[in-house]
Amino acid sequence: MLEVHQFPCLSDNYGFLLHDPASGETACIDTPDADAYLREAAAKNWRITAIWNTHWHPDHAGGNEAIKAATHCEVIAPAVDAPKIAGVDRTVKNGDTVQLGAWTAKVIDVGGHTMGHVAYHLPQAGMAFVGDSLFALGCGRMFEGSAPQFWASLSRLKALPPETTLYCAHEYTQANARFALHADPDNIELQIYAREVDTRRARGEPTVPTQLDRELATNPFLRADEEYMRDRWGGADPAETFARLRAAKDGFR
Repeated sequence: MLEVHQFPCLSDNYGFLLHDPASGETACIDTPDADAYLREAAAKNWRITAIWNTHWHPDHAGGNEAIKAATHCEVIAPAVDAPKIAGVDRTVKNGDTVQLGAWTAKVIDVGGHTMGHVAYHLPQAGMAFVGDSLFALGCGRMFEGSAPQFWASLSRLKALPPETTLYCAHEYTQANARFALHADPDNIELQIYAREVDTRRARGEPTVPTQLDRELATNPFLRADEEYMRDRWGGADPAETFARLRAAKDGFR
């Protein structure tokens, strides 16, 4: 089976090394901190063979050049964002695939946080690396895209098998839970989830990864197509309801 090594980077990022024991290949999922990635790979005795970038932001692609110089790995990045990413060898778009040994990852367009943001879904392994498009109980800020674009992106993630494990890139869950409880105060499953998050963080434990089926039941941004959320937040269609939720989160304290 594939192995995922998760470790903290920078102030609140997570680094991910995806390793295939059969082939010996290892992919960096984004590169927030080159030294941390090289150190963690060396500690595991894993050889880095690829970088899979989700988007262009420096806390996701800033370590590309140093890791590539040290390992001679292949850098794979989303085509739309690639002009802003260093060291790219291959660009990918929605529907393309990338390989790690015998394992295939499908590229999913999840633009909205940036125009070209992609996720990498490994259906055989039941996992997806979603960068800043989707968080536990939240989603990324809409820096570059439009609400219809971002909602379409989230809808693609919603359509994955519900048991999919989601690896998101930041430890934002406690703050996201506070807004989610404001957005959806009557959701009992959300209340239980939020208490679990507080307990885990009090123990210094990560809240990432998460599982899609739990997010479908509790994450307000994934529920913008539900009648309850429309009635509470308004909007003529799910994209507009999503836009209202995202704007409210941006100003939430």
